[in-house]
Amino acid sequence: MGAQLGDASAPARLAGPDEAIGRDELALATRNHGLPLEALRYDLSPPGLHYVLTHYDIPYVPDDTHWYLTLVGSVRSPLRLDLADLRAFPQVTTRVTLECAGNGRALLAPRPVSQPWLVEAVGTAEWTGVPLRLLLGEAGVEGGAVEVVFTGADHGVERGVEQDYQRALPLDVALGTEPEVLVAYAMNGAPLPPQHGRPLRLVVPGWYGMAQVKWLREVRVVDEPFTGFQQRVAYRIREQADEQGVPVTRIAPRALLIPPGFPDFMSRTRVVPPGHVTLDGRAWSGWAPVTRVEVSADGGRSWHEAELEPDGGHPWAWRRWRLGWTATPGEHELSARATDAEGHTQPLQQPWNRGGFANNLVQRVRVVCPDPDEVR
Repeated sequence: MGAQLGDASAPARLAGPDEAIGRDELALATRNHGLPLEALRYDLSPPGLHYVLTHYDIPYVPDDTHWYLTLVGSVRSPLRLDLADLRAFPQVTTRVTLECAGNGRALLAPRPVSQPWLVEAVGTAEWTGVPLRLLLGEAGVEGGAVEVVFTGADHGVERGVEQDYQRALPLDVALGTEPEVLVAYAMNGAPLPPQHGRPLRLVVPGWYGMAQVKWLREVRVVDEPFTGFQQRVAYRIREQADEQGVPVTRIAPRALLIPPGFPDFMSRTRVVPPGHVTLDGRAWSGWAPVTRVEVSADGGRSWHEAELEPDGGHPWAWRRWRLGWTATPGEHELSARATDAEGHTQPLQQPWNRGGFANNLVQRVRVVCPDPDEVR
């Protein structure tokens, strides 16, 4: 797996009170990218617009590479499958919204020093592949198994620990049917692009992006909880450095507004003419279907319920919402918040944690409506 090069238990660093985003964070930001919010108009995010986060390097996988997925560990019949073997299993296509666990991190204070996401780390695609439960059924899970560990081909160092990227799921989630975990080989009807895990990746509907292991090469069933870095150190919600914390799992509800009007280049402040404006966007949750979206045009002092489109039989994908608004001359702050069927809703004041995880504070969009008389 790799050597221990430092203290894995060292907490993630927090930015100082007046510390600007540094070159290390800018380097991450140039490698990774979010969804331009105007692209929320697409039901399915084109692969080049869908958010991307890569922990280490994107593995180079030429067309003629013979890629194998192994299923090993506490199974009766270990498997070694190539892509043709996988395509021989029944295939499933599922529309899923994925979101990075650190979405919104750069808006926190103090700021956790890492990939400096605003709110754009999201995307929705149709993923095609083999239900993981079928592969585990073929291998035969032994009694006493508790988790399934997934290993990708990307390799690097994080907080002093050399590692392959690895994550685990509880056995009941791995074998579940609602949601159904996929070993995916296609995105929006085409082979996976390199940045999205070509040729194989995991898709876990409803869970944050850290669970969606890309460049998947090994599935290992284990009879005791997995204690790898990404599982027990990195993706934990904790306020203090010495806390054990709780694991990051399912996606908290979020609504995002498609920015109305047109933008100022640097500030991204939106400019809209006076009169009727249709406000619309997308909303999702990994816990339960979104049942309500509310919109504010006055900085959160009052809220109005938006119209939600049907989910179209895609419970793990975002839903579109709309609300009419009359823009008047002046400055306005638009916000949207989602609530799901289990009662989870977006906070107006964000609880803070050291990793900046599961941050679903309501979005705030500054809008300027010019006075027609002054424009003339």
